[in-house]
Amino acid sequence: MIPSRTSIDAEKLLFLALSLFTIVSTFRDGPRIAMAQSSNNNNAQTIPVNVGVVLDLETWRGQMGLSCINMSLSDFYSSNPSYKTRLILNVRDSKQDEIAAAAAALDLIKNKQVQAIIGPQGSVQADFIIDLGNKSHVPIISFSATSPSLSSIRSPYFIRAAQNDSSQVNAISAVVQAFGWKEAVLIYVDDEFGEGVIPSLTDALEEVDTRVSYRSLIPPSATDDQILGELYKLMTMQTRVFIVHMSTTLGSRLFAKAKEIGMMNEGYVWILTNGITNRLNSMDSSVVAGSMQGVLGIKTYVPDTQNLDNFTVKFQKDNPSVLNPKLNIFGYWAYDAAWALAMAIEEMGAANFTFQALNASTNATDLDTIGVSQNGQKLLQKLANTTFAGLTGNFGLVNGQLESLAFQIVNINGNAARGIGFWTQENGLLRDLNSSNIGKYSTSKSNLGPIIWPGDSTSFPRGWEIPTNGKRLKILVPVKDGFKQFVTVTPVPSTNTSKVTGYCIDIFRAVIEKLPYDVAYDLIPFASPNGSSNGSYDDMINQVYNQNYDAVVADTTIIANRSSYVEFTLPYTQSGVSMLVPYKNNKSKNAWVFLKPLTWDLWLTIGCFFVFIALVVWILEHQINEDFRGPASHQVGTSFWFSFSTMVFAQRESVSSNLARFVVIVWVFVVLILTQSYTASLSSLLVVQNLQPTVTNVDQLLKSGEKVGYLYGSFVHGMLKQMKFDDSRLISYQSLEECDALLSNGSANGGIAAAIDEVPYITLVLSQYCNKYTMIPTFKTAGFGFVFRKGSPLVSDISRAILNVTEGPEMTAIENGWLTPKTSCLETANSISSNSLSLDSFWGLFLIAGVAAVLALLIFMVMFVKRNWHIVTSSSGSMREKIVALGRRFYQRDLNSHTFRKARFRDRNMEDGANEIAAVEIIEHTNFPPSPSSDSSQIDVVLINEQGAPYTEQGLPNHVFEGCPELAINTEPTNVNKEM
Repeated sequence: MIPSRTSIDAEKLLFLALSLFTIVSTFRDGPRIAMAQSSNNNNAQTIPVNVGVVLDLETWRGQMGLSCINMSLSDFYSSNPSYKTRLILNVRDSKQDEIAAAAAALDLIKNKQVQAIIGPQGSVQADFIIDLGNKSHVPIISFSATSPSLSSIRSPYFIRAAQNDSSQVNAISAVVQAFGWKEAVLIYVDDEFGEGVIPSLTDALEEVDTRVSYRSLIPPSATDDQILGELYKLMTMQTRVFIVHMSTTLGSRLFAKAKEIGMMNEGYVWILTNGITNRLNSMDSSVVAGSMQGVLGIKTYVPDTQNLDNFTVKFQKDNPSVLNPKLNIFGYWAYDAAWALAMAIEEMGAANFTFQALNASTNATDLDTIGVSQNGQKLLQKLANTTFAGLTGNFGLVNGQLESLAFQIVNINGNAARGIGFWTQENGLLRDLNSSNIGKYSTSKSNLGPIIWPGDSTSFPRGWEIPTNGKRLKILVPVKDGFKQFVTVTPVPSTNTSKVTGYCIDIFRAVIEKLPYDVAYDLIPFASPNGSSNGSYDDMINQVYNQNYDAVVADTTIIANRSSYVEFTLPYTQSGVSMLVPYKNNKSKNAWVFLKPLTWDLWLTIGCFFVFIALVVWILEHQINEDFRGPASHQVGTSFWFSFSTMVFAQRESVSSNLARFVVIVWVFVVLILTQSYTASLSSLLVVQNLQPTVTNVDQLLKSGEKVGYLYGSFVHGMLKQMKFDDSRLISYQSLEECDALLSNGSANGGIAAAIDEVPYITLVLSQYCNKYTMIPTFKTAGFGFVFRKGSPLVSDISRAILNVTEGPEMTAIENGWLTPKTSCLETANSISSNSLSLDSFWGLFLIAGVAAVLALLIFMVMFVKRNWHIVTSSSGSMREKIVALGRRFYQRDLNSHTFRKARFRDRNMEDGANEIAAVEIIEHTNFPPSPSSDSSQIDVVLINEQGAPYTEQGLPNHVFEGCPELAINTEPTNVNKEM
């Protein structure tokens, strides 16, 4: 009996204490409102308006919120004494209980007929009260219920005079993206407040390619053992990035335990939502300084204004009984919410603030008789349109909640949070909001200030670790029937295990050794109970996608469809899909193969230049060279013979003119290059003809209707189907020996005309049968890569290690050990085509030869015209006659040429002795023009007759001596008629 009485007395004392606290609070706040009203006692038009307040008055946030609401109304009416309305606060204590909060709201609506309710304090309580507001058309205005699940779309009479928790998720994801963390763990309280933000936060992280690897729910009333158990579970995981969303009370305990077990050391990343950072100053400073060092946080940004400073000073004066009163963002929002409500009600004017009673039966509950506010809809519209300069900036509601403008990124050092940057919706991460470099959206970590991470580290953590006590990686390897050089699984019966070797396995082991940390793994064959393959490569990829295994190490091709489900490392082999085809049996040679080394335009150009050079040489040599004189047919034949014989350097005729020699030297150089190039091209062509493939492209294969081979289980089968190859034409093989047999038989004998496969497989076949087949590149692929589950943090490190291996000597040693490449085979395979030489390769040579020939012709023509200019000037005929005369002159011998002078000197010496020598000397020292006669038997000598007058022998014109009378007079007659 005594314990019962004691319990009853304790309950009475607690009830009396709470009642006294409420009465004191009411009387304490009452005079402030009364003074605001008494200032207008002379105004009979003042309209009192009942407003409810539902807060947890046992908590500091509730007490702070009520105090800020009273201060807001006092300031509002003091600055606007002429306003007609006055808010009358009806305060209720929800006692941190959802049922109590709902009961208080029901009492206020039914009995006090309040026009609006400020509160409740928590998201869970608001979820109860919102339905009452919708039913009674009473706006519910909360300054601290931030859960995104409390939507104004679902609840039109719910006004959130605060920021939605989901407004910060993009700021969190920007920080995660800035440091490149690919996985994160969400730790949140298991209630309406904690769960509300998780969907939007998960979506925001996935948009920046960060996977939520685990969600850790902490009950609101969790014991220390429960918290420790959850933290120990997190320690066994690879992920080291933790995002915490919970209340400050639970958060303090969580970090204290994390510090205790070593989870606040170097390598860990902790990110707080604004649920804690906005109230960090209300947490135990010893916990902040001792257990939260290096933690990052997202904090609602409040600009520092004079209005805010004045309010802070006034708040401290109005709460002298509170030691070091700690204001936070919720107090600012409470102040602005009350101000907005007072302004909206004032704008409504002298409205009839009454309720319409509902018709209810005698058995109706309180919910059926609460009535409906007559001005609820109008008040809701006024609140939506209310804007003013509040404590936190410009107050304005967007979709029933406070608009989010900016967040501050903070780093906890000491017992306070130090700002390191900002985030805005338009510009992303910023070092300073007033920065002049504001431009496009940025997630660069360089836009953040210096950060001290857990463990007093200044280098940012990579966000994951291989725990020493964690699980080993389970890696699938295929069981192959052929091409075992890539992966070979050998059962070991004595130990009931399997030995895994091969090209891919050696590369993977070399890559793991390059990592800066140890990775424990097990290679698990993808085999059925009887030891055979358990499925295709796509089946193994599905196992990783379903998280049954961590990775696949095999000759797995990187393709777009697979990359939608798993993550690939960088490729470690050659890329591409090629066609393997046999060589042609080309024993019968092409009779016209000798024409193929040069293209038709080059052949035509060479022929034209042979004719052109023949013409040029004839022009330059016709007057002075007996080899290029005679009958017309003889001259043409000699000229062409000379030009074409230079091709084999067998010309017998000599050239006398220096200009002709210059042209011939250049032409011989051109012909030398052409003949050498032709010889090389013809040799190459004759060799390549023996290595021509039977099929040159896929289109030819499609049209021929012949059968095609592919590796069993390869993605190539699907690719061939997309290319319209019929199933009846597709034959699979499982080994290189089987591939060789099918190709050797041919399509007509039950084999295949070509095998289409990836380059590494084709290369392996060629290394064994290089003299039988050739490879023709067909399609591009990314090559072979290792498979990991989406978001695996190992992918980036292994990709970098692959580059180190492929660029070093290890890769060559591995390839030589397993694929045994033969250089000669690869060179043969790559030399299946030969292009004919074209004019593009030699136009420079022809240009040089043409310019040299034209230049020689121009010089000759200038010298010829100058030498015979007297024919043009002395003749009185027409221009046509003069040109004809020059033409006739060109066709005659140039007896002044040194070639004819030598010939005459030699003939006279033999026939006439000394007298003939004298005659020749006389002629050689004269400038007589040559005879126009073309008869070589005539002797062009000028004599003096007995009377002393000159006369012409053998048809020489008399005017020849007009220019040299003295020579004619002094010349003694000689007996030259004896030849006649």
